[in-house]
Amino acid sequence: MNLSDMRTLVRRDLHDENSSNYRWNNDELDRHIAHAVKDFSEAIPYQQKATKATTAGSREIDIASITDRINVEAVEYPVDKFPKRYQRFSLWADSLTLLGDEVPDGSNAYIYYGKLHTLGVSTSTIPAMHEDLIAAGAAGYAAVEWAIYAVNLVNIGGLPTPEQFLGWGRERLTYFRQELRRLGRKNQVRIRSLYKSYHPPVSKTTDYGP
Repeated sequence: MNLSDMRTLVRRDLHDENSSNYRWNNDELDRHIAHAVKDFSEAIPYQQKATKATTAGSREIDIASITDRINVEAVEYPVDKFPKRYQRFSLWADSLTLLGDEVPDGSNAYIYYGKLHTLGVSTSTIPAMHEDLIAAGAAGYAAVEWAIYAVNLVNIGGLPTPEQFLGWGRERLTYFRQELRRLGRKNQVRIRSLYKSYHPPVSKTTDYGP
């Protein structure tokens, strides 16, 4: 799947396949596809692993070079141990701070993170099973955008009314967002669940002592 293939799917959903009289040009569809890909990425990021050098005696790791980052899932340090040794951490802007007992000695750390998916001219990181979902979201965004634009235009030639486009587009977006929430919940079981949170749980009872 590439961007051109995705455009074809979206046009098919929108019944906009007459190349001599497209309702949406390619740039407009590409913008709506990018919007859907971004939403998908926030629910199901593209999982990546980066190797970053630490600084001896410092708990901070600069991760500014990790671009298009959605989140940081786990930090492994020291690396290549069995079982793996994951560190508690905090993140502020592009500075990641290790909070465990281990103080870095300058060796490498592994950063497990999620990043934006890409859908380009020749490559894609979208799993094949979710391509139709991206198309549904992009078509929904396109239909709603056109309906808002066309609401004051005269409708001729038996074309669907802006209200019909708006209703259809909202239905597609509702489906798209529901699926993202469902897939996002399935994606919540992370490595970070395997170690204790930095912030201790707050007691639901009050102990005033003797």
